[in-house]
Amino acid sequence: MLSVPARLCVRDARGFALSAPRPASGDLGKRRAERPRSFEEIPHTGSSGWVNLLRFWKEDRFRSLHNHMEQTFNALGPIYRERLGSQESVNIMLPADIGEMFRSEGLHPRRMTLQPWATHRETRKHSKGIFLKNGAEWRADRLLLNREVMMSSSVRRFLPLLDQVAQDFCALLRRRVGSSGHSLTLDPSPDLFRFALEASCHVLYGERIGLFSSSPSLESQRFIWAVERMLATTQPLLYLPSGLLLRLHAPLWTKHATAWDHIFSHAEARIQKGYQRLQSRKSSGESGQLPGNHGHSGGVLGQLMARGQLSLELIKANITELMAGGVDTTAVPLQFALYELARNPAVQETVRRQVRESWAQAGGDPLKALQGAPLLKGTVKETLRLYPVGITVQRYPVKDIVLQNYHIPAGTLVQACLYPLGRSREVFQDPHLFEPARWLKPASRDTGGAREGDVGVGVGFRSLAFGFGARQCVGRRIAENEMQLLLLHVSESWWGGDRAIGLYIQIPGVTETVKGFASGVNGLGVAVGLRRILVMVKMMLHFLCF
Repeated sequence: MLSVPARLCVRDARGFALSAPRPASGDLGKRRAERPRSFEEIPHTGSSGWVNLLRFWKEDRFRSLHNHMEQTFNALGPIYRERLGSQESVNIMLPADIGEMFRSEGLHPRRMTLQPWATHRETRKHSKGIFLKNGAEWRADRLLLNREVMMSSSVRRFLPLLDQVAQDFCALLRRRVGSSGHSLTLDPSPDLFRFALEASCHVLYGERIGLFSSSPSLESQRFIWAVERMLATTQPLLYLPSGLLLRLHAPLWTKHATAWDHIFSHAEARIQKGYQRLQSRKSSGESGQLPGNHGHSGGVLGQLMARGQLSLELIKANITELMAGGVDTTAVPLQFALYELARNPAVQETVRRQVRESWAQAGGDPLKALQGAPLLKGTVKETLRLYPVGITVQRYPVKDIVLQNYHIPAGTLVQACLYPLGRSREVFQDPHLFEPARWLKPASRDTGGAREGDVGVGVGFRSLAFGFGARQCVGRRIAENEMQLLLLHVSESWWGGDRAIGLYIQIPGVTETVKGFASGVNGLGVAVGLRRILVMVKMMLHFLCF
């Protein structure tokens, strides 16, 4: 008769029940050779989902979910189960296990449905975009959108639009420095949010909305506030019955729905303008023409409308979701990138030299400039490794799989936890160091860019900020290039020499100021402040991988 290992049940420093089987003797290789253990034997954080949920609410643990995950992995090992309310998930963090999760995602990958968002669409009679769809319908719409935002031809089309906004942003900073006596101390957050919205509108709608002017649109600022409120209210609503809250007119639900209403209203106004432009072109005899690489007037919206393969309602739904997911997801990582470069002067100087050389050789071509400065891409990847805006990537396996020698039934929600992954010594050498060059070492596809010294089987699944595979973030190419171009022009315009002396970065609530582009100072307090900003602003952004 098979003996079942005794279980350990202890409470951590937070009073949270942690249950795990006593480790069997022998090394990991021997464990993997054993017959897989049952799903019920997976270490877990407590058997009652409602008790766990109450603890989360009482201790405000949703605001530090990334820390909770890291602490739980440290206590239970590289896999654990967690129940919150009626939902249960298996959480993993090692690349080999993450690779197995993706290999079992099937033709129509599924991730956790955000029921509050779905309920809003249903009650307001809005069509659902690909973010809220599954199955064959999701795949058909996704393939059409890929052509406009993911393919290399589409990148070449929208790259000049992003480049224009990035250059204008740097010009704005130069004007501020000039008017302040050649010394500028700034909190980058508001400006970066405006930059992200301006860039998104230029790509999606083909129009500028004037957020860099001396009197930016109040309506656009309200859109940013609405996105923040929508995300902040999504987290607690996930584990409560949205239909019941709707019938009770609960304040939390009302705030969430009102935020979405404002987001849709903002998008609707711009979509209508785009539709009118297209109709005007048709009346002028241009109905069968699509804008080429140099015809940017319609943006992604114009391309979708001109092709006519998606209904206007589906175009509205998907453009609105792209807008809602395109602000925080770039503005927050850019704050961290500027912070890390400011406090790592040696890295900053290496990036600056590469950028200046590449920009000089590119002749003003943004695509060539980015191709010649791979450290910019490495900077973005390294920033997202340390400070992932989305803290999990989720899938429902379509077949039974084995993770860490535990049996995982098909249809189980499995979450790859990115914050513990990015800071694990089992995966990265010196994970606490900010080293963009770690992503540039020659490596085969199987090692996924691992630098010498990085460890672990399956290290190709180490950079997952935008997801992976067919259901990776549909706005990935826009976001990656948007961030790289801003860093390129900040580097080229500001860093190095006397021009950089007056530029400082200040984080609200933190007394220390990082002098951008000078010798490092003690940045611990700033790092803590930034991490709090990340947790408060991002909330559920890990669900924005469409």
